[in-house]
Amino acid sequence: MSDLFHASKGALAVALVLVIAVALLIPMSATAQTGKSTSNPPAQAWTKKTPDGQPDLQGFWSSQTNTPLERDVRCGTKEFWTDEEMANGIRTCGAPTGAGRGQRGAGPGADGGQRGRGQRSNGEVDPHYDTAQYGLNLRTMAVNNRTSLIIGPEGRIPPLSPVGEKRQAELAQQRTSFDSAESRALTERCIVWNAQGPPMMSPGYNSNVQIVQSEGHVMILPEMMQDARIIPLKPRSRLSENVRLWGGDSQGHWEGDTLVVETTNFNGRNAFQRVGSEKMRLTERFKRLDETTLVYEFTIDDPVWTKPWTVQVPWAKSQGPMFEYACHEGNYGMVDILSGARATEKAAVEAAKKAK
Repeated sequence: MSDLFHASKGALAVALVLVIAVALLIPMSATAQTGKSTSNPPAQAWTKKTPDGQPDLQGFWSSQTNTPLERDVRCGTKEFWTDEEMANGIRTCGAPTGAGRGQRGAGPGADGGQRGRGQRSNGEVDPHYDTAQYGLNLRTMAVNNRTSLIIGPEGRIPPLSPVGEKRQAELAQQRTSFDSAESRALTERCIVWNAQGPPMMSPGYNSNVQIVQSEGHVMILPEMMQDARIIPLKPRSRLSENVRLWGGDSQGHWEGDTLVVETTNFNGRNAFQRVGSEKMRLTERFKRLDETTLVYEFTIDDPVWTKPWTVQVPWAKSQGPMFEYACHEGNYGMVDILSGARATEKAAVEAAKKAK
């Protein structure tokens, strides 16, 4: 009786295993019958949530990319490289043209903006200290098939408006003085780094960002300058037009799984792309695609340009923690700039004395 009982239990267990196995195989069979490849299934929606139910964007991310900000003019309206072109390393439209506007972007190279930091002209990976610090494999950085980070048929920064041309000339004139530290660029003075944003651009190195979420706020900490940006998610009154901030006044909200952040009230002193003004209106979107990829997108609406324009940057998961960016402590450049200017002035005085 005992042996029969145990034998029955064993048979029942085997039957249950078979039922479960068949149930698991049914979806696989259905997928196979649709003709879709199981070796490369479509990306599934990211579902991980924070304890309070928000889409989870937290962690350390790298914005490092080899995609130029602006599309090479020779590519015309070609928005994407084909999979075959990407596989063969073909990311150029014609012969190199040397320096030009197309070089401006995230880690541009001398070939019209197609080569970025961490990649040699022969396609080999160039060692970089981000790799050692953060375990970032430059071969597996977040990439897409876009020909430029600026999305849309033009793929380039719109022309400046008359207001923008005037502002650009005025700001350029301000950067020619070496009289004092106050006359130098904000980055040289370790006050603010243009790439740290908002909006955030890939500086080409130290391209790491940390995101931390709480119930009512999102904190974004860029590695450059490490000025923590705390974004409220609950509706509140916006600042008065008379209050202007380096990073503007940000307000966030969720649209499905996408964090949308709208920012106004910039002080205009940290001019985006060396021309952005205090009237800039910025809309940022953060959407996590999977365990290792987050898409950061922003739209600039500023009267210095003839129309709004949008940038999309894929971020790759990185390892933490981030290290201190000791800008002031290591700012020998400012000392050398000012001492060089004083030496030039002294030489001019001595030359004038000899000429008398």
